[in-house]
Formats: sequence, C-alpha cells, structure tokens
Amino acid sequence: MAQQQKPPEDLMNYEALAQDALRGVVKAALKVAAAPGGIPGDHHFYITFHTKAPGVSGPPDLLGKYPDEMTIVLQHQYWDLAPGETFFTVTLKFGGSPKKLSVPYAAVTRFFDPHVQFGLQFEAPVIDLEPAGLDDPAGDGPDDETPPPAEGPKVVSLDQFRKK
Repeated sequence: MAQQQKPPEDLMNYEALAQDALRGVVKAALKVAAAPGGIPGDHHFYITFHTKAPGVSGPPDLLGKYPDEMTIVLQHQYWDLAPGETFFTVTLKFGGSPKKLSVPYAAVTRFFDPHVQFGLQFEAPVIDLEPAGLDDPAGDGPDDETPPPAEGPKVVSLDQFRKK
C-alpha cells in the first residue's frame, strides 16, 4: 500500500495574499465611486461585511440591528465616500437619517455589482467575540469541551480549472 505524502506547508500563505489582492479590487472600485461624477453608468455596489469585525464602526443602534452581517448599497444616495488604504468610510441614510460607517476591507465578505453581474466572495474574518481582559469569565478553568482549531495548510484543487 502506498504511503500518502503530506502536502507541503504553504509558508507564503498564498490564500491570504489572494484574498488581499481581491480586496484591492473593492478598494479600486470605491476609489472610482468616490471620484467626481460618482459611480459611472448604471453600476452600483452591494457590500456585505461583518459588523463585529475589528475596526468596524458606526452608530451602535444601527450595528446592533445587524449583529452578524450587514449589506449596504452604494448607488444614488451615499455621501462622503472615502476609500482609504485599509478601510473606507461612507455616509448612508437609514430610516431617513444620515449615518456614517467605517468598514475595514478585511471585514468585507462579499462585493457585488449587479449591473455587470460581477461578484467577489471573501473568507470571513476571524472575530474574537470574547471581550478583552475576560480570559475566563466563569472563573472555572479552561473549557475542555471545545477542541483547539485545526492547524495546517489549505489545499486548493486545481482540477476544476483544467480542461477535460
């Protein structure tokens, strides 16, 4: 019986590099939208992000309504769009009132332009739901029921891209 070889460890972390590069597409699209004249033609963007991801900020009442994910639409009524290097800010109306959001690109999970059916989906960011300084809120020691997360390389099959 042939011994299975363990795949080589990806010390370059290509998956993360690819995710960052594709998030650059979102940043570039937002820079076009922020330029004079706004989003060209009939393009518009649906941007979904994790509301509890590090760096996301906005009115607590608004973010509280979306405890996991929120999708915003940039089409006709958005103001003060400012795409930075690591995050963007934008003002949108919710319930008739303007509200400012700040969203790191790392928090974005989906980007979609329905005008041309262009979409990107990203791996969800790792979110630490335990407040800082509360290592053991119950005070009863480690939780032995939860195994540690599996470490190891991610394998992407290229078979789906090969011609048959």
